[in-house]
Amino acid sequence: MQKPVAKLGVPGDVVDVADGYARNYLVPRGFAVKATKGMVRHQESLKRAHGIRVAKGKTDAEALASRLTSTPVTVSARAGEEGKLFGSITPGEIAEALKTQADAEVDRRDIHLSEPIRSLGVHEVKVHLYHEVEPIISVEVVAAE
Repeated sequence: MQKPVAKLGVPGDVVDVADGYARNYLVPRGFAVKATKGMVRHQESLKRAHGIRVAKGKTDAEALASRLTSTPVTVSARAGEEGKLFGSITPGEIAEALKTQADAEVDRRDIHLSEPIRSLGVHEVKVHLYHEVEPIISVEVVAAE
C-alpha cells in the first residue's frame, strides 16, 4: 500500500487483493504497487514514515484535547421561561464556538452529541480529534439577551 485505503490497509502494508481490483482501481490511482523484491524494502520505509506521521498526529491531537478540556465553551441561544430552547444547539454551532473561544479548528462532523441540546445549562459533548483521542468537553448554554 502506498496510501491509506479504508478497510484495506495503511502505507507499508502488504495485502492480497483480487487481480481486477488491483489492476483497475488501486494501481492506477496510486494507492498500491505490485509487490516485487525492490518494493519490499520500499514498503518498510513507507511503514516507518507512516508510523512517524501517526505518532505526530496523535501528540498534536492530545495537545489540542488538553486545550479544549481546559477552555470553557459558551453558546447562547433563545430560550423560553422554563429554560427550554427554541430549537436546539447543533454541532455546527459548537464548532463555531470552539473556533472563536478556544481558537481550535474542529469539524462539525467530529462533534458527537448523544442527544440534541434543547435546554439551558452545562452539557457534556464528545469531540473526536484522532484515533483514540476523544475528549469530553463542557458546553454551557446560556439564554440570549
